[in-house]
Amino acid sequence: MYSLPRWRVTRWLADCGTNVPEDIRGALIGNLYGTLPVFIGGFLNTLLVAAAITARSPTPLFIAWLTVEIAICSARLAILILARRRALARRRTPTDVNLLLSVAWSGSVGYGALISLAIGDWVAATLACVSAGAMVGGICFRNFSAPRLCGTMIVLSLGPTIPGALLAGQPLMLVLFFQIPMYLAAMTMACFRLNRMLIATMRAERENDRRARHDELTGLANRSGLVSALEERLSGPRRRDETLALLFLDLDDFKIVNDTHGHAAGDLLLESVAKRIRGLLREGDLPARLGGDEFVVLAASCTAEEATGFGWRLVEVIGAPYDLGSGASARIGVSVGIALAPEHGRKAADLLRAADAALYQAKFAGGSRCHMAAEEDLVRLRRLLARGAAEPACPSAAA
Repeated sequence: MYSLPRWRVTRWLADCGTNVPEDIRGALIGNLYGTLPVFIGGFLNTLLVAAAITARSPTPLFIAWLTVEIAICSARLAILILARRRALARRRTPTDVNLLLSVAWSGSVGYGALISLAIGDWVAATLACVSAGAMVGGICFRNFSAPRLCGTMIVLSLGPTIPGALLAGQPLMLVLFFQIPMYLAAMTMACFRLNRMLIATMRAERENDRRARHDELTGLANRSGLVSALEERLSGPRRRDETLALLFLDLDDFKIVNDTHGHAAGDLLLESVAKRIRGLLREGDLPARLGGDEFVVLAASCTAEEATGFGWRLVEVIGAPYDLGSGASARIGVSVGIALAPEHGRKAADLLRAADAALYQAKFAGGSRCHMAAEEDLVRLRRLLARGAAEPACPSAAA
């Protein structure tokens, strides 16, 4: 991620509107850096135009323009490379400097168009103005992530052609006094419209991703979100002695609540359970609902003793009475199976299987308790599953 700007002027330039989430703001700032091939294309275009016109008219004005172009483009290239390295290293990036250099570059393009018109060399003026007009299109479609910056760059790059037309001394050029302002306004409005469309699209993408990874009823991660987070943590860098605990929860007697009070009360109970689980989490812990009355807590940097203590705390808190409204109340229990990584598995499927086996043992022992996974639990679960698969589905089938 690239850093958000800190200076007042650059914060104003990069502002993308109100009520925009921080992650979207960061992504929009990343868009402003662009890609190296696109930058090199613009770099070569403006530099070659400045060099060609300076070679044609090697006056101090054009020599100064070429010098400024070289300095700005070189600085922007250095900032782009530095920013990418710092972003990869998760360090602060020079976003403020990058934004100001972008403004300076557009001002340099506009300056070249102004002095080319002012000297009355129509070959140089045509080349400079065509280059400035081409840059406006690139500016609009590359920098609309920050519409204020985009509008500022458009005005600075093409706006100077208006006083340049006056200095040219050609009455026909006065048409630019009417044409250019309308063009600048239209392109700036396009930047703001594209910005709104982009933000709306990014919001929709993030909402779809959130729905794909979260349980709609409780707001906790769903199975997909849990497996993704679990695989990421298992494959990521960890200290040698760091243990990851997975606590598999299954509510006891939840079906009785559903059958007695109805599914609406059951849903309310599940939401209350999720709220109680959240209240016990530490920073870095991830809660999830796998479906039905099954929950999981992924606890980071947790020893076996800490995980067991956490499991019993869950049994205690979730086992307290629930108010279902309209004077109705209910009390349930919870069984907890615990597996540790890397002790019980280094893959998400292995860890879930071990926790599930431990959960079965907690249920088998009477429920409302927690159990740490052991190798014999897995063996017992495999035998049980194999026996279940071998038995006939119903008495009539056996007959």
